[in-house]
Amino acid sequence: MDYTYTGDAHRRLFEAYAADEAPFPTETPMEFPHREHGREEVDILGRLFFPACWNATELVRDELAVLDCLDDLGALFHAGVRPYADDDPADLVSTVLDQLPAVREALKKDVEAAYKGDPAAKTYMEIIRSYPGFLAMMIQRVAHTLYEEGAAEYARELTEYANTQTGIDIHPGAQIGEHFFIDHGTGVVIGETATVGDWVRIYQDVTLGALHFEEDEGDEHALKKGYKRHPDIGDHVVIGAGTKVLGAITVGDHVSIGANSWVAENIPDHTQVYVSDHPTQERKKTD
Repeated sequence: MDYTYTGDAHRRLFEAYAADEAPFPTETPMEFPHREHGREEVDILGRLFFPACWNATELVRDELAVLDCLDDLGALFHAGVRPYADDDPADLVSTVLDQLPAVREALKKDVEAAYKGDPAAKTYMEIIRSYPGFLAMMIQRVAHTLYEEGAAEYARELTEYANTQTGIDIHPGAQIGEHFFIDHGTGVVIGETATVGDWVRIYQDVTLGALHFEEDEGDEHALKKGYKRHPDIGDHVVIGAGTKVLGAITVGDHVSIGANSWVAENIPDHTQVYVSDHPTQERKKTD
C-alpha cells in the first residue's frame, strides 16, 4: 500500500534546519560527489538529518520537500515492517517518523562528541560524511526507535546493513546515551541489552557482550531469550581498543579502561582499569 505521513515532523525538522549554526553545515549550497547506499532508507535519512551535507539543500528551503521525503521514508519503513507484522504497521511507522527530529538532535550531539574526542577531526562536515562510527549511530538510533515500537526484526535489518558498511555491529535494542563516539570502529560489537551513558568514547575492536548464555528450560537445544546479559556503561567512560566488557555488569561513571582489557566484574566510579603485566618482547639478530 502507499503510505502518507500525516504528522508534523516535517515542520519540526524544517525549523531545526533554520536553527543550525556553525560549526554545523548550514544552507550554503554545496555539491558533493554522488553516493548511493545499498538501502534507500539510509540515503533518505542522511538527507533528512543533514541536508546540507548530502546535496539536499532544497529541504532547507521548502517544508513540503521535507514532507515528501518523510512520505518516501515512511513507505520504505512500511514495506520493511509489513512482512513481520500481524496488522497494518502504518501507525507504528508514523510514531517512528514523529521521533526523527529528536533523533537528529541526538546525532548532532554525537557529531560534537566526535569532534571533541578525535584530534584528527577537522570539521563537523567531515564527521557527518566520512566517519563510520557516525554512520553506524545514525542507523542505530533510528533502528532503536523501530525496535522500541515493536519492529525489532526490521530494525535488525537496518543495523546489519550498517555492520556491512562500517564493521560496527550495534544491536538495535542497545540503549545509547548522548554524546556517544566510536573512534575508528572496526570490530566494535554492542549487544542487545547493553546500555551506554552520556559522553562515552570507545575504540576499535571493543565488545560490550555476554559472558555466559542461559539455556531455555523448555528446549535443551535452544538458548534463553529476553533476559539481561550485557553490561551497563556509565557516563564519561573511555574504553580502549581491543577491550572486552562482558556480562550483566555495571561500569560506573568517570571510568577509563585501557586497551586490551578483559572486564567481567563491576567497576566503581572514578576508576582506571588497565593490563598491569604486558607480555615482554625479545629481540634477536638474524644472519
